[in-house]
Amino acid sequence: MYQFVLRRAVLSIPTLIIVSFLIFGMIRLNPDSVVAARLGEGYTPEQAELIKDEYGLNNPIATEYVAWLGRVVRGDWGESAYTSKSVLSEMGPKIGVTLELAFLAIVFAVIVGVPVGVYSAMRQDRWPDYVLRSFAIFGLSVPGFLIATVVLALLAKQFQWIPPIRYHGLIDDPLKNLQQMWMPAVIVSLATSAQVMRFARTMMLDVLRQDYIRTAWSKGLRERAIITQHALKNAMLPVITVIGLTLATLIGGTVTFEQIFGIPGLGRHLILAVAQKDFAVVQGVALFFSIAVVTVNLIVDVSYTVLDPRART
Repeated sequence: MYQFVLRRAVLSIPTLIIVSFLIFGMIRLNPDSVVAARLGEGYTPEQAELIKDEYGLNNPIATEYVAWLGRVVRGDWGESAYTSKSVLSEMGPKIGVTLELAFLAIVFAVIVGVPVGVYSAMRQDRWPDYVLRSFAIFGLSVPGFLIATVVLALLAKQFQWIPPIRYHGLIDDPLKNLQQMWMPAVIVSLATSAQVMRFARTMMLDVLRQDYIRTAWSKGLRERAIITQHALKNAMLPVITVIGLTLATLIGGTVTFEQIFGIPGLGRHLILAVAQKDFAVVQGVALFFSIAVVTVNLIVDVSYTVLDPRART
């Protein structure tokens, strides 16, 4: 078990190196564009050279990348060009906000998607199955930001109410925090719920056709016992993989929703950094999202082997 975890962790390192190189090289593809973005029009050659020296654009990209990667490993992710603060110190409080939103979204997705998918499988080709699958298609096809915009507009126009704008930390005031976070989390989770529901339904149908399930039916066991004690565990193994991979995408997919609902997370921080052309912050946020995705994938692999020891081989 430990060898498997260690092997998967080592295999994640090349992925992180490749992704970090791509993130590092993005702003170095055209050094002049970086200078123009920072200085605007009418800058002097001396000012341009200062900007290039600041970002290491005059050095070979391989040399500069190794130096940058060494600083990142030591915890120096650079400084913001506008606040002169450490990138990590600015990202710190916002990381928890984004992770909370993604976690709440995945919780809502599991609470809704798994039971609905199982129930739909048990009522295959009946009217509840058709209705639930129609809702799943709706959740997958309609963009979440559109639903969020329509919901906010209806609430404001019909009920003269909008979610609290002032952010309250989860530790400082849990109740007010949840009052602000539950609505964006539910809307973010719609597409994920639909995906989990469809996958849970498919896997449950596959398991219900197995011989050991037929044997359980022939023994006269109740439907609830067959589902909970025999079918659900085996059907949920692939669903757990989907949930883990979806969590990885949710972490980076909260950018639009944080902007719409005024949530001070990493996504909103990234949009502001792009607008201000603060390249060090953009690199830092993109690198964090990449590390989060790789880490979640690693956790999913490990959890899969814990649930199903056959996967270790």
